[in-house]
Formats: sequence, structure tokens, C-alpha cells
Amino acid sequence: MVMLVDKNEKLWKAYEKSRDSALKEKLIIEYAPLVKYVAGRLSVHIGHRVEYEDLTSYGIFGLIDAIDKFDYGKGVKFETYASLRIRGAIIDSIRKMDWVPRTLRQKNKQLEQAYGELEMELGREPTEEEVAERLDMSIEAARDLIKKSSVLTLVSFDDYLTQNHEEAFVGLNHTAAETPESNYDKKELQEMLADAIDKLSEREKKVILLYYFEDLTLKEISRIMGVSESRISQIHSKAVLRLQARLGKYKSILYV
Repeated sequence: MVMLVDKNEKLWKAYEKSRDSALKEKLIIEYAPLVKYVAGRLSVHIGHRVEYEDLTSYGIFGLIDAIDKFDYGKGVKFETYASLRIRGAIIDSIRKMDWVPRTLRQKNKQLEQAYGELEMELGREPTEEEVAERLDMSIEAARDLIKKSSVLTLVSFDDYLTQNHEEAFVGLNHTAAETPESNYDKKELQEMLADAIDKLSEREKKVILLYYFEDLTLKEISRIMGVSESRISQIHSKAVLRLQARLGKYKSILYV
């Protein structure tokens, strides 16, 4: 992930003291690459529907909001906080467009359910043909649905980010100690996620690890694995569907 060196301490302190608009503009310019980075990652999933330039425009509003609300003196890393605000602003703008048909949302739930049921019944990853048969659709239609499902998965991130990550920052600001119970629950969920990832195919596991843990783009992963970006996108979509089905009601931990 793009991490800017904290060379802006003096600028932050001056801005927090004066709230001068010229200093705010300098901060926006300094952190503009972060907007481009977040917009670039999101465009992998939705670039065919929303222009990259539009995504960056939406993201700028998130950056401005982050600058307005950030308390530099609390010791929280601004890039992490701002990334959530930028991402949230972009996704919120997309959701307002309401370009995802309700029927597609319903089909996505059916797709997730089909993956879960078939994996339980077969004891292995179901093939696209088996998924298509379960959904009573052609293989071409099933593949198209799998591709589109990545967009819905992405949009659903916002609910979890808003509910959980913002609370995490509040917790940091109030220096509230974690309880042994919450630490245990967190460890248990991490183990559950690790186990779910371990049950993916080798290709799916590699894509998930490179994308979420190494923070590479799908284009970068396609170069590493020697296949097309569209193929990586398909592998990613199937992997997320399988993880969601396996984790059930705990699938929100995918979006940490």
C-alpha cells in the first residue's frame, strides 16, 4: 500500500492550530496520491461501470472529510484513517447511483448459497458447471454472474468498514483497553479465516494472499501468475464467494 512518510508533522500542527484554508489545500495536495491509490484498487472491480477520474473525484471528498475530522495529536496514522474515509466516500457515491439491479443482488445471494451447499455436499470446490446446474442456468450465465459478484462484494465492504473500523479509531482515541474476551474472540475469528483460506485451491489462495495481504493490484498479480487480468479477477471472485459461503454469518471478517 502507498504509505507517505510522515514529513508533514509541521504542516499538520500549523493547520490544527490555525485551520487556515491554504494549509488545508497543501494537505490535500500532499495526500492526493492516496486518493489515486484507493481509486485505482476500486477501479479494478468497477472501472467498467464508473470512470477512474470519477472515482478519484469522489475520493477527494473523502480526503477532505478526513482532514477536517482527523486529530493529529492522537497518534493514529492519518493514511490508515484517510483510506477508510476515501474508500467510504467513493463507495457511498457509487451506491447513490443505484446501478446494481435488485435482481443481481438476489442472484448473488443464490450464487453464494450454491457454492456453500455444493462444497458441503461434494467435500471439494464445485466446478462452474456444477454451480450452473444448481442454479439452473447456462455455464456462460454462471461465469458472468461470478464476475459481477465481485462488485457486490466490494459494495458490501462499506457497511463493515463504517461499523467496525470507525469504532476502532474511536477506541484508539479513548485508549480503551481490550478485554480478554474480545482478544479471544478476535483470535478465534482470525483462526477461522486462516482455516477458510487454507481450504481454497492453490491459485485462489495465492490471489487472496497477494491481493489482501501483500496489497497488490489484480494487474500486478496477473503478471506474477502469468495469466490475464480478467482471469485473475474471476479467480478472485470465486475465492471470495467460497470464503463467504464457508464463513457464513462471520463473513464480515473478510473486510477487516
